[in-house]
Amino acid sequence: MSTAVPVLSPSAHGGPGRPARARRSGPLRGRVRAPGDKSMSHRALIFGLLAVGETRIEGLLEGEDVLATARACRALGAEIERLGEGRWRVRGVGVGGLKRPAETLDFGNAGTGSRLMMGVVGGHPITATFDGDASLRSRPMRRILDPLALMGASVLSSAEGGRLPLTLQGPERTLPIAYETPVPSAQVKSAVLLAGLNAPGATTVIEREATRDHTEKMLRAFGADVTVEPFGAHGRTIRLVGQPELRPASLSIPADPSSAAFPLVAALIAAGSEVTLDSVMTNPLRTGLLTTLKEMGADVTLTNIREEGGEEISDLVVRAGPLVGVDVPPERAPSMIDEYPVLAVAAAFAEGETRMRGLHELRVKESDRLAAVHDGLVRSGVEARIEGDDLIVVGRGGAPGGGAPVKTHLDHRIAMSFLVLGLGAEAPVAIDDGAMIATSFPAFGPLMRGLGADIDMGDAA
Repeated sequence: MSTAVPVLSPSAHGGPGRPARARRSGPLRGRVRAPGDKSMSHRALIFGLLAVGETRIEGLLEGEDVLATARACRALGAEIERLGEGRWRVRGVGVGGLKRPAETLDFGNAGTGSRLMMGVVGGHPITATFDGDASLRSRPMRRILDPLALMGASVLSSAEGGRLPLTLQGPERTLPIAYETPVPSAQVKSAVLLAGLNAPGATTVIEREATRDHTEKMLRAFGADVTVEPFGAHGRTIRLVGQPELRPASLSIPADPSSAAFPLVAALIAAGSEVTLDSVMTNPLRTGLLTTLKEMGADVTLTNIREEGGEEISDLVVRAGPLVGVDVPPERAPSMIDEYPVLAVAAAFAEGETRMRGLHELRVKESDRLAAVHDGLVRSGVEARIEGDDLIVVGRGGAPGGGAPVKTHLDHRIAMSFLVLGLGAEAPVAIDDGAMIATSFPAFGPLMRGLGADIDMGDAA
């Protein structure tokens, strides 16, 4: 039994890179399970911290991003113990019971963990300093800090533009607010709701485009009074009654659809492949990629559909076959925001033009993903262009050339996407650094090789 929360690898903080390479493979075959959902894993630890008593978690993603959140929860007062692979115990201190951390909360590359924890700290009368790696330091935090300021929190210091490192001080008395999110963002919504847990009265968040709803579902699982109502054509209004005594829960984390997307697309483009992906979360607010791939003609079948812990889960049977280009509407972005890089890879193998509309949010991810995807595609011999916030990929119904090195910009999803492209390209595809893949998918290399993929990860995960 281990009680330690592992430390981040040096490469996550800008150490030497670990190049990786993928070569054209034969058919991929087998049955695998992607790692636990990252969004739910962050939230499970945080709600375990905010509950009174012992929360048990099965299937927790043990990537570096989530481990950073675990260490932050411990620094704020939780007792955390790893019981075995994916099995964790969290003994929380309750809403209002957090202690001031003695040291900086270092989140490495974890944008979700850092932003959600700002909501937690911003709703409590404590002060904490947040920091991360070079990629996280470049990411905007104003969208989180602005509503927290309305609730009484103060930024005591920050880098230019409200970026990390920053020191946040929560108020003595948190103010409940009604807040309409300026952009579709589950992180903004969740940060406001987490701060609102320690506010008297009701905190309301309005979103014009519905985003992933794991926070709302988990709030209910831990005993909070939260209601959700439709708002406009595509939005929702979420209302939370503050200052509850959250009760501990037993949680089972399903496989992450954003991680499952990589073996899924790999199976679609490697001729003769048939792969089954077990226990993938198919929450309707997370299935934009599946919808789009089916429009492209992908042979993906959902089987054994069931519900666990309030989330829909399915096994996905994926078979290789021809794809065609499609037009992806901007309102689909919240349900697949992390999957656009690997969708662009699928589009590179399709026949015709795929236009992905309204991708402004990709510019403020771990990297400028819009520019990084475009650059990687062009380097790989794929016709692609950017028009405003749209990415257009013109596939020719066959394998792109590959052969050129691709820059990952410390972005795990860029790294995995172009390794997937290499599995079907005419020439091998090399990436400059695969080390950061461990932030979300530590076993990516072994899992893909187990299916028959020709991937050389060097010393990376």
